[in-house]
Amino acid sequence: MSVTFQKIGVLMGGNSSEREISLRSGSAVLAALKRRSLNAIGIDLSNDSSANWPNQIQEAGIDAAFIALHGTLGEDGAVQGLLEIMEIPYTGSGVTASALCMHKRLTKVALAEAGIKAAVDIPLTTEGPSRYPVILKPVAEGSSVGLHFLNSQDDWDALDISNPDNWMAEMPVKGVEIAVSVLNGKALPIVEVAPNSGVYDFASKYTAGATQYFCPARLPAETLRLCMQRAEAATVATGCSGAPRVDMIVADGGEPVVLEINTIPGMTETSLLPKAAAEAGIDFDELCQQILVTAALTSNSGEIS
Repeated sequence: MSVTFQKIGVLMGGNSSEREISLRSGSAVLAALKRRSLNAIGIDLSNDSSANWPNQIQEAGIDAAFIALHGTLGEDGAVQGLLEIMEIPYTGSGVTASALCMHKRLTKVALAEAGIKAAVDIPLTTEGPSRYPVILKPVAEGSSVGLHFLNSQDDWDALDISNPDNWMAEMPVKGVEIAVSVLNGKALPIVEVAPNSGVYDFASKYTAGATQYFCPARLPAETLRLCMQRAEAATVATGCSGAPRVDMIVADGGEPVVLEINTIPGMTETSLLPKAAAEAGIDFDELCQQILVTAALTSNSGEIS
């Protein structure tokens, strides 16, 4: 499978809290595309002002975009909308699916309508959650940014959160944490995530050696099949495309509970999507090229063979 554009721009950087992770993902993708002899350039979108992004993209003269942005404006449908206005095909999910999956509350609504189980919400006010313990997370962030495990009222008070509307609390789910990447509609082998701290937060995710990974996950075959089917159904329910990742916990009894859907998973040396692809016999360079095909499918400017 091959795809040819005149010039591919790997969009990275940006001004979200995940800028540094995005730069690492983008650099890895750029190197992979170049190894495939594709004409690709890196575009480090401004950290100062997103108002500069249209000019940066236009001046680069690209005819396709590989989105390696994470977080606000890169993963929430904003840059996708910009690229559609500029008539530049891009990788990954479209505007609606990107915005939906970035907003965790709305994601849960879509999953519930499809009969897919998600973590239970705990009421949250300025006084804190109605019960403990809880998992506290921002409504619209990625890469486990701002994830907290709260055991008591003292933990809440120490955070000094002024606007709880931007946060959500969930009942912790005990079980095996897994990540199911879905490449072009088909689930890849499941990665089991076993953080040494017991919580898969930002530090556990991006610190080498802080988490153990097992692929395929150490679960019965029938449970693995169920989780893969559930992940595929979740991406259909939310309209995702490309290579989204569905994060779950498999509770006692083998029932998977969806935590969130990441429309632009990390592509760093510790990222889960490349691990899953490798287990399926897809090396990193081929993975990047297969993701790039999702941009070609939206445009006649790319040639696929």
